[in-house]
Amino acid sequence: MKIISLRKMTLVMLPAMLPLPLPLPLLAADNDVTLVVTAAPSEQGLNELDTPAALSVVSGDDMRQAAPRVNLSENLSSVPGLQLQNRQNYAQDLQISMRGFGSRSTYGVRGLRIYVDGIPATMPDGQSQTSNIDIGSVDHVEVLRGPFSALYGNASGGVINVTTQQGQQPATLEAGSWYGSYGSWRNSVKASGATGDGTHAGDVNYTVSASRFTTHGYRDHSSAQKNLGNARLGVRIDDVSTLTLLFNSVHIDAQDPGGLTPAQWRDNPRQVVNNVSLYNTRKTVDQTQGGLRYQRQMSENDDLSVMLYAGMRETTQFQSIPATVQLKPSHPGGVIALTRHYQGADTRWTHRDTLLSIPVALTGGLDYETMSERRKGYENFIVSDGVTQLGEQGNLRRNERNLMWTLDPYLQTAWQLTDKLSLDAGVRFSTVNFDSNDFYIRPGNGDDSGNARYHKWLPAAALKYAVDPGWNVWISAGRGFETPTINELSYRSDNATGLNLGLKPATSDTLEAGAKKRIGNGLLSAALFQTDTRDEIVADASSGGRTTYKNAGQTRRRGLELGLDQQFAWDWRLKMAYTLLDARYRSNACGSDSCDGNRIPGIARNMAYAGLGYLPEEGFYAGSEVRYLSQIAAEDQNSVNTPSYTVAALNSGYKWKLDAWTLDLFGRVDNLFDRHYVGSVIVNESNGRYFESAPGRNYSAGFTVSYAFN
Repeated sequence: MKIISLRKMTLVMLPAMLPLPLPLPLLAADNDVTLVVTAAPSEQGLNELDTPAALSVVSGDDMRQAAPRVNLSENLSSVPGLQLQNRQNYAQDLQISMRGFGSRSTYGVRGLRIYVDGIPATMPDGQSQTSNIDIGSVDHVEVLRGPFSALYGNASGGVINVTTQQGQQPATLEAGSWYGSYGSWRNSVKASGATGDGTHAGDVNYTVSASRFTTHGYRDHSSAQKNLGNARLGVRIDDVSTLTLLFNSVHIDAQDPGGLTPAQWRDNPRQVVNNVSLYNTRKTVDQTQGGLRYQRQMSENDDLSVMLYAGMRETTQFQSIPATVQLKPSHPGGVIALTRHYQGADTRWTHRDTLLSIPVALTGGLDYETMSERRKGYENFIVSDGVTQLGEQGNLRRNERNLMWTLDPYLQTAWQLTDKLSLDAGVRFSTVNFDSNDFYIRPGNGDDSGNARYHKWLPAAALKYAVDPGWNVWISAGRGFETPTINELSYRSDNATGLNLGLKPATSDTLEAGAKKRIGNGLLSAALFQTDTRDEIVADASSGGRTTYKNAGQTRRRGLELGLDQQFAWDWRLKMAYTLLDARYRSNACGSDSCDGNRIPGIARNMAYAGLGYLPEEGFYAGSEVRYLSQIAAEDQNSVNTPSYTVAALNSGYKWKLDAWTLDLFGRVDNLFDRHYVGSVIVNESNGRYFESAPGRNYSAGFTVSYAFN
C-alpha cells in the first residue's frame, strides 16, 4: 500500500468485478487531500447513491436472511424494475425480465447480461442461466438498469452482477441445513479465511463452498436435485498486483412439469398434462468453469485488469412432443443434446488524470467471447419388437455444429466538471458472429448451414448533479441491441433451407431521468424512463416441429421505478419498491391479427413490494413481506391474462453468539394466506399451456452454525 499526497486531485474508484466498469463519480477536492491508493481496484461494488444510473445493490447477508439460499428469486423482490419469478421448474431456470426485456423467453434468461465474479453467465448469443450462482457465498448483487447497461454488449434490459465473498481473517468454517414443504432440503458447507491482511506479497485469501439441494416439487413430475460447488482463491503477488483464481461447478437433474391451460390450472394447479408423464420430460445439466483475473497498478494513475475464463456445459433435455409429430422428415426430434465449450478474455486499462484542471478518468478495453456448440436431436421414443417405448432416446434427427463469437472494443470516461456536476460517457462497438454447419441432411430435411454477422455502435452518456452531499439527480441516454439466439436463427418461415438471415437484431433507445436522496440511514430512489425498440424479435409460426421467428416492428416501454431502503430505530429496516411499466406494441406483431397498441405479453403493468424486519446483531429477529403483481398477458392478442395477486410471508429466528461460535436458527411461512395464483407465464405457448402454478401456503426451517478460528 502507498500513501500519496495529491493537490487538487481526485481518485476514481473502479469496481474490479465488472467486465466493463462503470466509473463512480469523481470526488471533488478543494484543498490538499491525502488519498490511500491500493494495488487493486475496490471490491466493494458500485455506490448506489453516487452512480448516475438506476442501480440497486443487495448484500449477500440480505440474500441469506432467513432464506432457503437456493435461488436468486428469494430476496431480490425489493429491486424496482426487476420481475423475477420462480417457475417451480428447475429444468427451465428462473424467469427474469428487467424493464420488460426477457419476458418472452420460454427457457433460460434473455435480454439481460449476467456475470458471476466477472465471468459471463450469458453466452455470446445472449442466452443466460442462473443455475451456477451460489447464494451461500454471495458478497453482493448489483442490478443495473437503463442506458448504461448497453455498454455491456448484447442485452437490452440490464445487467445483474454477482460478486462472491473474498476470504478474510479469522478463518471460519460454516455448515447449514434447510428443510421445507414438498420434500425440499438443502445442506451446505463453506470455509473461508486469509493469511495476512492482503497488503503484503504472499498474502492469500480463500472462500470454498459446496451445497446439495433436493425437492419433490410442488407440482407433479417436478422433482429436482442440484449439486453446486464454488471456490475463489486470491493471492497478492507483490505490492502492486494481485491474482484471483475462480472455480465453479454445478450438476442438475430435474423433471419438467410443463405448463397448464387456464382451465387446467383452475381445476388442479399441481397436475401435469398426460404427455409430460408419457414422455418423462426431464433435463440434465453439467457445467464446469474456471477463471483467472490479474490486476496490477501500473502507476499512481494507471490500472490494468485482465480476465480469462473457460468452461463447458452439457445439457440433455427430453420434451413431450408426440411421436407422430417427430416422424415428420423436418422434425428435429424430442430429445435435445447440447455440448457447449465457451471461453473469453476481457482486458482493460484505466487512466486517471486532469485535463484543463478537470479531473478525468478514462477506461479502454477489449472483450472477446466465443462458444462452440454441438447440437444433436433424437426421437423421444424407441421401437423394440414392435412395441413403442416413450421417454427413451431414439434415432438421430438433428446434428449440427454452431460457432458464436463476439469482439467488443469499448471506451468509457468520467469527468468531474464542477464540484457538483459530473459527466459519464462511453461507447462500445459490438460484433456478434454466427456460423452453423448442418451435418444431418436427408430427403425432406435440407442443409440448414449458414452464417450471420451483426455490428452495432452502443453509445451511452449520463449527466449528474449533486444538489447536496446526500442528494443526486441525473439524466441519461443510451442505445442497446439484442441479437437473435442461434435457436431463433435456425429456421426460416418459408420452409427454405439455411439460417433465417432476414431476422435482424432488436435495437433499443432509452432516455432516463432519476433522483436519489439519502434520508438518515436510508436511501430513496426514483427513475423515469422510456425505451423505444425497433425490430423486436417475436415468434412467427410453428410448422413441422420448427418454430420460426420474425421482427415485430416497433415497441415502447414507459415506466416509473421507486425504491426505499430505510434503517431506523437501530435494528428496524423497511424496504419498499414500486414499478409502473407500460409496455406495448406500436406495430402489428400478430400476423393477420393486429396487435398495434396491445400490451407486450409476460410483463406486469404494476409491481409492488414492502418488507419490514427487526434485525439485531444477535438474539431474536423477525421479518414480514408483501408482494403484489398485476395481471399479465399470456399471448400477443391479450385474450388470456393471469389474475393479479398479493402474497405475504413471515420469518423469525434467533441468533446466538458464544465466543467463536455462531448459531442462527430460523423458520418461515410463504404465501401466508394460501393464495391461488400463477407463478409465471410461458409466453405464446403453442398449445395454450401458458400457466405455471405457484405453491400454496408452505413452511420451512433451517439453521447455520459457524466457528471462527481466532
